[in-house]
Amino acid sequence: MVTTYDPTLFQGAASYYVRYRSRYPQSLFDRIADHFQLSAQERLLDLGCGAGLVAIPFSDRFREVVAIDPDADMLKEAQAEAERTGVNNIHWIHDRAESLSEELGQFRLATFGRSFHWMQRELVAEKLRSLLTDDGGIVILKTGDDPWNSQLPWKKTAISVVKRWLGDQRRTGQAGQGTWKSLDVPHDVVLETAGFTQHTTIEVTFEKIWTVDSYLGYLYSTAFALPSFFGENREEFEADLKKSLLEIESSGNFTEVLSAAALIAQKSK
Repeated sequence: MVTTYDPTLFQGAASYYVRYRSRYPQSLFDRIADHFQLSAQERLLDLGCGAGLVAIPFSDRFREVVAIDPDADMLKEAQAEAERTGVNNIHWIHDRAESLSEELGQFRLATFGRSFHWMQRELVAEKLRSLLTDDGGIVILKTGDDPWNSQLPWKKTAISVVKRWLGDQRRTGQAGQGTWKSLDVPHDVVLETAGFTQHTTIEVTFEKIWTVDSYLGYLYSTAFALPSFFGENREEFEADLKKSLLEIESSGNFTEVLSAAALIAQKSK
C-alpha cells in the first residue's frame, strides 16, 4: 500500500501524458451516464485527475466537476486543455485524494482514471462514503494498453528495449530507484470492504493507431520510463527504440484493439 506521496512518480511526464496517453472513448462515458441516469445537475469528483483525461470529456454530464491531483505540472496541462476545449465548469485543486474532507460537499460520482492504485485506497474509499449521495458511486476507469502484459510482438520489443537501458525490473517512483509491486488486494475487494458492494463492469473496445514517435511519447508518460531515467543515454535509447520497432514493422505504424473498462461500485442499500 502507498503510504506517502512520491512527487517523483510522474516527474517530467505531464506534457507527454496529455499528448500520448490513450483517451477513453466517449461511448464509455455515455454508458456510465446511462447507468446512473445522470441529469446534468449533479457534481463529479475526479481524484488523481492527472491531465484531465476523465474530468474534461465527462464534464458535460455534470453541473460542476471538482478535479484533484498532487502533481502541479499535471494540473497545469489539464487546465490548459480545458481552456483549449472551452470547458469551464471544472474546479482544479492541487492536493492528494487522501486529504478529502466534507468541506467539498456532496457528489453523485467519484472517478479514478488509472489513479486509484497509486493511493491509500482503503482510506480514500472510506472517506468517499460520506461524500457521495445515497444513489452515488465510485467509477474506476482503465485502458488495456499496458505493454508489460501484452503479447503483441512490437510491444514486447518496446519493453525489451526499455529493459536493455533500464534493467529488467520495472521502475516506479523514488526518482527511478523504486520498483513496481503488484497490488495485494484487488480494487473490488477494497471497495466492498468500504461498503461499496454493488459492482458492475462496463467495457468497450476501440482501435488505436500508434507511430514510432507517439509510442516513444507514451513511454515517456509512464512511471516506468520517465525521460529523466535515461539521463545522458536518452538519444541512444530513442535511436534503439526506433530501430527495433521499425524492424518489426517497416511502416512505423502499429495498430491494436484496446479495451476501455469502468468498474462501478455503489453503496450498499
